[in-house]
Amino acid sequence: MKTRHIAYYVTAHGYGHGVRSCDILGALLAAHPGTKITVTTDLPETFLRSRLPASDGRLVIRPGAFDVGMVQKDSIRVDVGATLDEALELMAERDQLIDYEAEMLRGESADLVVADIPSIPIEAAAEAGIPAVAVGNFSWDWIYAPFATRDPRWRPVIRMFEDGYRKAKLLLKLPFSPAMSIFPKHADISLLAKPGRVRREELAAMTGADPAKRWVLLSFTTLDWDGAALGEVENLDDFEFFTVKPLAWPGKKNIHAVDRMAIGFSDVLASADLVVTKPGYGVLSDCVANAKPIVYAEREDFIEYPLLERELKRYLKNVHIPAADLYAGRLGAALAAVEGAPAPQEILPGGGAEQAATILTGWA
Repeated sequence: MKTRHIAYYVTAHGYGHGVRSCDILGALLAAHPGTKITVTTDLPETFLRSRLPASDGRLVIRPGAFDVGMVQKDSIRVDVGATLDEALELMAERDQLIDYEAEMLRGESADLVVADIPSIPIEAAAEAGIPAVAVGNFSWDWIYAPFATRDPRWRPVIRMFEDGYRKAKLLLKLPFSPAMSIFPKHADISLLAKPGRVRREELAAMTGADPAKRWVLLSFTTLDWDGAALGEVENLDDFEFFTVKPLAWPGKKNIHAVDRMAIGFSDVLASADLVVTKPGYGVLSDCVANAKPIVYAEREDFIEYPLLERELKRYLKNVHIPAADLYAGRLGAALAAVEGAPAPQEILPGGGAEQAATILTGWA
């Protein structure tokens, strides 16, 4: 039988796209030993390898970016103007990128393109005569739509994504998503994330954290805490705080940075008692899969935020912390409040990664 070759493109806007892509890639590799996968992304290769340790040489990773996401000031705040500048540059390079990727796909004898969720690879697949499937819980035309009322230069950017998305044969529509009607056809997929392993004893031995205290995972890529904010956190004596590198504050008595290559993010989360974060697809999925309470701060200029806030209230024990309190390190009140927050009334079924792998194999 011919070896299938899937070209899988992942936006580097945030680790959540990489997390869910790895869930699907892992299911594909486990269920279909004859499948070869080339992943194109600007996410760190070490991050992907940490979540896919058993790829047996069938996974090739190449650098490449075909969307710009949202330029972040930090984990919560975005720079809309800088995002537009980068999007206009991308639009100027669109035709060249499509032609280059189409030639690459033909040369590599790819059978299927999967995109989470840049549109240019979908257009390249169409040019190469290869089917393309999108995966996502939002699309960039939807994310950018509110900005067009501020600056009309957004309109051709939005059209660029719309034109590309219309060429997808199918959208694998993930939980926590809007209508995404730009795609001609979609299949609803269950929760991708699976529970991590509780490795509390290992983490305690590695970091010196007290296992008798409440453990809090600070799930941020960056968090701008000054000395005063760090002092506030250090004064919370009943808690041990964990980050996953590169986020780290060395020398703080109750803040411990963990190397994801030693203990993966999902296992750190499973070992914690609760999570402090900004709402994002990846961390929300992991919290639901592991039934972890969430303390969350608001996000600015991101249309996805109200939708994710609505969904986390359905499936998670939760408390909102004002962003001003988060940046000041004033976590105590929210950490105390989440203890008494009501339990969620709904359950989200899993198995989405296996569903996605079955569907994608049918296209390849």
